[in-house]
Amino acid sequence: MSASSSPRPPRRRLGVEQRREQLIAVALEFFAKQAPEEVSIDEIAAAAGASRPLVYHYFPGKQGLYEEAIRRAGEQLAALFEEPREGPLSERLHRVMGRYLGFVESHGPGFSALLRGGSASSTPDTGAVIDRVRQAAMDQVIAHLELPGPSVRVRLAVRAWIANAETTAIAWLADQDGLQPRPDRLTRQELQLRLVQEFVVMLLVSLSYEPELLPAFRSFFAQERPEGPTGLLVRRLTGLLADPALAAEALRLATPDPAPGA
Repeated sequence: MSASSSPRPPRRRLGVEQRREQLIAVALEFFAKQAPEEVSIDEIAAAAGASRPLVYHYFPGKQGLYEEAIRRAGEQLAALFEEPREGPLSERLHRVMGRYLGFVESHGPGFSALLRGGSASSTPDTGAVIDRVRQAAMDQVIAHLELPGPSVRVRLAVRAWIANAETTAIAWLADQDGLQPRPDRLTRQELQLRLVQEFVVMLLVSLSYEPELLPAFRSFFAQERPEGPTGLLVRRLTGLLADPALAAEALRLATPDPAPGA
């Protein structure tokens, strides 16, 4: 039974803040499952056991309610990146990505519409919410790196990884659309692991340009475990290089051509 066809719950008297919080919570449920332009004030009012005039008493209109709901969702999403700085880094980020993808999956249409900027209800205010989420995520990830002063390259790598997680999650959601799911679609667990391993690769690329980061990265790898995301990645890469032809090509690329006339 859809939310719009559910029996209207009995109305009950709530305090001002209780009613406002209830309306935001109900609106979040709708915006999580449908693009905002597909949701009506009447549907939200009915699901909350309230009248249409009562909703307008608390909010100037659907847009105002949508923006407040998005702010609340943004706070929830930013909080998902909070993780105790204990244990191997890749395992911490693996837990973060598990929560992130769980949120994405349960807020599919609303998440996609907001990040694509394609919703008719998107405004500078809703865009600012996403910017704050991205900044909070970046601050959390950089804090986990525990570098004394993250360089421009490191900060750029972290920002690029967060953007990659967003676009990848949107593409992953799109693969769920339709009556027949794609047989080659990644599971949430596969995507969770892949995103973390891509972050490890991006760190290695940063290290290749900034060898002064080597002591910090030695500490990072020393904490990793063979069964963790980084250990699994190293085994996969080692397995690839066990192929003689691929190993020979890798060695060729690692050997600079002699200078002319040498």
